[in-house]
Amino acid sequence: MRKLGIEDLGRISADEFKTVEKMPLVVVLDNVRSLHNVGAVFRTSDAFLVESIYLCGITSTPPNAEIHKTALGAEFSVDWKYFENTQDAIKSLQSEGYYVYSIEQVEGSIMLPELKLERGKKYAVVMGNEVKGVLQEVVDMSDACIELPQYGTKHSLNVSVTAGIVIWDFFKQIGR
Repeated sequence: MRKLGIEDLGRISADEFKTVEKMPLVVVLDNVRSLHNVGAVFRTSDAFLVESIYLCGITSTPPNAEIHKTALGAEFSVDWKYFENTQDAIKSLQSEGYYVYSIEQVEGSIMLPELKLERGKKYAVVMGNEVKGVLQEVVDMSDACIELPQYGTKHSLNVSVTAGIVIWDFFKQIGR
């Protein structure tokens, strides 16, 4: 087997990315502290044609060298908006017809393997702060919550890892 080089992969340019059909998914980062996590979410969102990222509260925004370090330029291809508070982002999304899921461990959460999405619907997923998770006020505003099953001793995953798993699952169900 020969390892493929960049030119073998046939990737689209950042300008072409802006014009292709996106998956109807907005990723909301609720007070995410780590610039590396923000960059990783941009990079994953680029890979799976996420419509947009909403950066809320203390979440840093591009341009930023630390975000760029992990985003590797995806901060230029993926559309993003900043909201001072996450509640305003949720209100905006719901008024535009998005079904909003918070990714959080709550009573009555839907386990990710049981999640069934419908093509043609618009979705948003809220990823929370590395320590506190999704704000309770945001959980209260959400249409539902998704939980990732975990079987070890730890009670949570890194937010960028969680985002990757959730975005991939959405892509499998409603992406290309």
